[in-house]
Amino acid sequence: MRKFFRRLFKWELWPFNVIYAPLGIVWIYYCIRARAFWFFTPTNPTLTFGGFEGDSKSEMYKQLPTWCYPQTFFIKAGQPFQEIRNMVANSGLAYPFVLKPDVGMQGILFRIVDNENEWQEYHAAVPVDYIVQAFIKLPMEFSVFHIRYPGETKGKVTGFILKDYMHVIGDGKKTLEQLVQEHPKAMHRMNEMRKKHGANWDSVPEYGEKYYLSVAGNHNRGARFINLHKEIDQQLCDVFDRISNESENFFYGRYDLKCTSIEDLKQGKNVMILEFNGAGAEPNHIYDCGMSYFKALKVVARHWHDMYNIGKINHKKGARYLSYREGNKFSKKKKKNFKKLQELDTTLLV
Repeated sequence: MRKFFRRLFKWELWPFNVIYAPLGIVWIYYCIRARAFWFFTPTNPTLTFGGFEGDSKSEMYKQLPTWCYPQTFFIKAGQPFQEIRNMVANSGLAYPFVLKPDVGMQGILFRIVDNENEWQEYHAAVPVDYIVQAFIKLPMEFSVFHIRYPGETKGKVTGFILKDYMHVIGDGKKTLEQLVQEHPKAMHRMNEMRKKHGANWDSVPEYGEKYYLSVAGNHNRGARFINLHKEIDQQLCDVFDRISNESENFFYGRYDLKCTSIEDLKQGKNVMILEFNGAGAEPNHIYDCGMSYFKALKVVARHWHDMYNIGKINHKKGARYLSYREGNKFSKKKKKNFKKLQELDTTLLV
């Protein structure tokens, strides 16, 4: 009962569809104005579905400047393991490295593998194309939401956050299970935590020991977001204007990246982009900062206003809106695929 009321009065823990329900009328308004149900599809015209959902990460990486993302390999489902093992080994990429589906979201099937056995198990179990990527050991992970209008070289940064991966701090007395039961987010995911940390479930972390429950920087994976809106300045905007202009057709979305410090990020130094999330990107700076629910809805609505306007401009330049039938078929296919990956994610213990 206590868990229920905690979730009830903390809107960030509500299901996605519940959080966004009041904005349905705003979405319909833009559909009517654009005369297209999928009004967002021209927003990032070189990303499938505008990067709203079901977009390919390989498609995204190929459009980013090569200097700003990690060494990455694209693996086809069913490709002989020995073949890809040799390819990666010849590149000099060393363990640990990251595995994630080429088409995925919310950190589903994101794994960090430490040896060939773990990689081979992942390869055998995952029935879709996936990515092998260097694990970036830079100490800080950020999200930066950047918007640039077509025809303009200068954009704006609307959100800037630091990610704190979900963890517990040992007190030398309580077991990991007890610490998880007391964690404000992990307590709502006990089955998942028990499966992933079963080997240490009854262990007692030492006093002051930081034990990570997840190393995925997603809100739905329990990461805490620290709002850095006071750090947004022209220096930061210039860095992402440069990346956006080099990418040419990335106008609206969120960059998830690692860096050594805020100061280095503002100078464009030691920056490694993990992903660019397009039209479907949440302005995740609304979370974990004490923002009221109604203010959060206003922030999302303002972002959708920009998304609509950018899509409209690109449409006038020749980027078409997907028909309702095309978009509906694509969306259904991707939702079905995502559901399968979700189910596999709960059973794959790598």
